Amino acid sequence: MRIPVSETELRERIERNYHRLASDSYYGIERVFSAPDYEWYGDKEGRALLAFVSHYKISGRRLPCMAAMMEAMPHHLNAEGYLGPILSETILEQQLSGHSWLLRGLCEHYEQFADAFSLSTLTAIVTHLFLPLKGRFGSYPVDRSESMAGDVSGETASERNGWRLSTDIGCAFMSIDGLSHAYQIIRSASLKELLDVMIACYLAIDKVKLRVQTHCTLTAARGMMRLYDVTCDSYYLDGAKAILELYVNGGMTVTYQNLNWWGRPDSWTEPCAVIDSLMLAAELYRVTGEEPYRVLAARIWHNGFATLQRDNGGAGTDTLVCPDSNQDFSRPRLYEAPFCCTMRLSEGLWYVNEYRDSLYAETNGTVIKQKNGTYADGDLLYVQPDEALLPYAESEGVIVDGYRLYPLVKAYRVPREVFTACSQQVRFS
Repeated sequence: MRIPVSETELRERIERNYHRLASDSYYGIERVFSAPDYEWYGDKEGRALLAFVSHYKISGRRLPCMAAMMEAMPHHLNAEGYLGPILSETILEQQLSGHSWLLRGLCEHYEQFADAFSLSTLTAIVTHLFLPLKGRFGSYPVDRSESMAGDVSGETASERNGWRLSTDIGCAFMSIDGLSHAYQIIRSASLKELLDVMIACYLAIDKVKLRVQTHCTLTAARGMMRLYDVTCDSYYLDGAKAILELYVNGGMTVTYQNLNWWGRPDSWTEPCAVIDSLMLAAELYRVTGEEPYRVLAARIWHNGFATLQRDNGGAGTDTLVCPDSNQDFSRPRLYEAPFCCTMRLSEGLWYVNEYRDSLYAETNGTVIKQKNGTYADGDLLYVQPDEALLPYAESEGVIVDGYRLYPLVKAYRVPREVFTACSQQVRFS
């Protein structure tokens, strides 16, 4: 049986996320620009703008902060046209990562409104922050003593080889995404050369050994897909395919979410990465027509998205359920990550809204044990939720091997006080 994306569910998810952004002063003009000492320069601003434009693309509604933010932005930029300190001998990894999101937001804004400010600012970011670094990406440190460090929000870890590094290992290469979007608009030969250098460097890095952040890797791969769309050069397509294969075979949980870092079963999921994984798989299906990519994207939507969106419309992190994590309970870890994932969810929901026809799940009507020991009916994972979650389940459940199992209960339907006190057990036996 084919189970399509529920229009009712998608509309409710979109409305809750829109209300979250519209109702909290954290996303209003009073607070949308980060404090000067917040070292993720451009990160919140870019994600916010991307979220605002995503909702505009979904419904035509303009979140009030979008216009006010664009009007105020010139007063926050430095003399060279970007956020934070002027580029010096030391490269700030988190500044590059943050400006990938600022580029994405500006590019999306320009594509919708064709405004001169977005175009001039994204050009200035490329010209003054990124192009001078073309010869320095090869020096990115790949021997990292802090590969077991870091929290949900990354922080500066150490300084090495002229880089001030982040615990979000590899996040400098997140900017392949923002830069590829800028290239799609301005078609600068110098920018294309920079992107080719960055992509070659990043594809050569042993991401598992370095314990790179899965989110930044999937984001970089989406940038490669964008370059493939622009150039039709299979080099970029092959790079994106290789990254998704690596992710599926070591960076993804059995609930179709992610390990925050490769080789870190002690960590947590991150909605931003789950969103990226769906978009990357669906883009590969769009380009290649290969069914396994569509199936993966559909399973990420029907399972991986189940617990990431909370009842307030935001998004938060969960515990890991994977063979190396030594635990089989999915439960919330951080109720909400308002500084990143709540905003990024907006683009994910826009994407699902655009491509929902291909995100259907296939079921057989019978729940059986899979090769990895979990239980599923076709594309739907079945688990054993705590009793307090059962009123929010979408079915009466089925009994298999003595367990009463249900599809993952969707967190956005569950009151916070209930969801944060409960878990869902993934049966492996």
